[in-house]
Amino acid sequence: MANDEETLRPKRIEEDDHDDEYEDQEEEEDDDLHGWDDWREDDQDQDETEDSAFLCLFCDSTYTDTQALFHHCISTHHFDFQSIRKTLTLDFYASFKLINYVRSQVSQKRCWSCGLNFQSKEDLWNHLHEAVSLDDIKPLLENDQYLKPFLQDDSLLYSFNEDEEAVDDGDDVVVVDIAEKEELMTNLRKFKDICIDSEIQDTYHQCGKEDVDSISGSHLNVGSSSGKSAVNGSTSREPERHTNDKALRAYFPNRDLKDVKIVRTDAYRKAIVDNSSLLNGAVVMDVGCGTGILSLFSAQAKASRVIAVEASEKMAAVATQIAKENGHLRIKKPTDGTSQSTGVVEIVQCMVEELDKKTSIEPHSVDVLLSEWMGYCLLYESMLSSVLYARDKWLKPGGAILPDTATIIVAGFGKGGTSIPFWENVYGFNMSCVGKELVEGAAQMPIVDVIEGDDLVTNAAVLKTFDLVTMKPDEVDFTASVELEPNLCSTETNSLDFASKTTWCYGALLWFETGFTSRFCKEMPANLSTSPYTPKTHWSQTILTFREPIAISSGKSNLDKSAEIGSDGCPAVKISLRISIARASQHRSIDISMETVGVGPDGRKRSWPVQLFNMS
Repeated sequence: MANDEETLRPKRIEEDDHDDEYEDQEEEEDDDLHGWDDWREDDQDQDETEDSAFLCLFCDSTYTDTQALFHHCISTHHFDFQSIRKTLTLDFYASFKLINYVRSQVSQKRCWSCGLNFQSKEDLWNHLHEAVSLDDIKPLLENDQYLKPFLQDDSLLYSFNEDEEAVDDGDDVVVVDIAEKEELMTNLRKFKDICIDSEIQDTYHQCGKEDVDSISGSHLNVGSSSGKSAVNGSTSREPERHTNDKALRAYFPNRDLKDVKIVRTDAYRKAIVDNSSLLNGAVVMDVGCGTGILSLFSAQAKASRVIAVEASEKMAAVATQIAKENGHLRIKKPTDGTSQSTGVVEIVQCMVEELDKKTSIEPHSVDVLLSEWMGYCLLYESMLSSVLYARDKWLKPGGAILPDTATIIVAGFGKGGTSIPFWENVYGFNMSCVGKELVEGAAQMPIVDVIEGDDLVTNAAVLKTFDLVTMKPDEVDFTASVELEPNLCSTETNSLDFASKTTWCYGALLWFETGFTSRFCKEMPANLSTSPYTPKTHWSQTILTFREPIAISSGKSNLDKSAEIGSDGCPAVKISLRISIARASQHRSIDISMETVGVGPDGRKRSWPVQLFNMS
């Protein structure tokens, strides 16, 4: 327990072990960090006006003390918070997560216990019941995403165990040390809006947006056994976005999150640091720099100047401080003529489209253009249009762009990529009807999550490849067709008599790869993959679920020629997909359409109605 609590303790932004407080650091900062002071003052003002009312986990009722609130939850919503804590022996952190988990489920009109979705909150309230098995809930609370407050200024998070902090050692509930709790609460209040994940540019395209999109990670969610999150349902649902929990990752790191970040950071580091001939003496531009990690790599590679562009005022302040503390910040020459040591990294807080208004830079004067611009499904909330703008205006003819290629790949997934296997055996009971209902619901929305490579039942095919050196901005919107055939190596189709074996394809899985090719990275080419066959990344994969599963086989001798293509009597030998991805009217959102055709062994075809998905 001590090790777990140590892992969850907030860590400061600095990568070293300085003991100085932020207040001491701010006294030493120059005028470039003016935005940092404003940020802290805003947070302090907000703390002073914090509402002390406790909002119910399920409805709009408010109470002046937690005991009354929890009594209401028991009598009205069949939710006994303290009993659940005691039964599962939840410590302070796990209890904190439980509150956020329940709120996240309720916001999506989903039962926190069984995972069923409802059309209205009233339907959900009428359905609520005591948990069938709390053992299914506890594993969900191991996910640190629920350490991030789901509601801004949720006073319940800071007060739910007020009566228990002096609890007897013999009590079953493990309560965190008061000082430790206060440390956690202070950091959550102070830094809840900061986005300092070292490789994320999301704040760039949000342009300072501070609201937190919440997510749900549960095997009870639509269509998944591994915790899939719908990016956007229908207009009747509250949009659900699988975010990267940037703020919490900085303060509550764990090994899984660290591994996720290493995958993508290593690809960039190899491309930058291990290709010294490309970066040495070069003028580099980092579009959407975030914390500036790519800019710091460029400084290590001996770039002569690094222009780090960041739209978010807060992130630009963070990047400035990090560059300064690591000796890489480029400081303007003093007006009094005295000499001063300076680095090469210049942080510019603006959109890249307005860069020439903020700093001195000549058109077509950049040697190397860097950016981690990719979003879910490559193009959702991506910064590709901004990168192409920077390429056309600032990059020299023949200059390098990293990465220089991006490819979207698609494959079909089987039942193992859904939640059906879980529901087929719930403590010995067959509840597969629930899983089937959830899978049908998943066909209405794209889902962002990880599927194991073993759960793919077809070959993988390239849907679209972008060459960032030559592509035009309007080529971001595209339509492409692929043909998928049964995968001989899939565990779901693994059989000595494969020719007669039928498996079921439940949908299409999309992922992407970006290449740092030998065109520019001559010494050390690199590749960043979000494939289900490689270590996972925060981008996961994008799941497009069919309205009904399609039976597939490489060939079947006893075909029922009267049966429909894609049925058990006449499995398809090939699935043809026509997928379109286009920018939606909502900023940085995308629309996806998928046309599906099954091809039988006798050449007959069957078409399914087109499916429309929106990621927003």
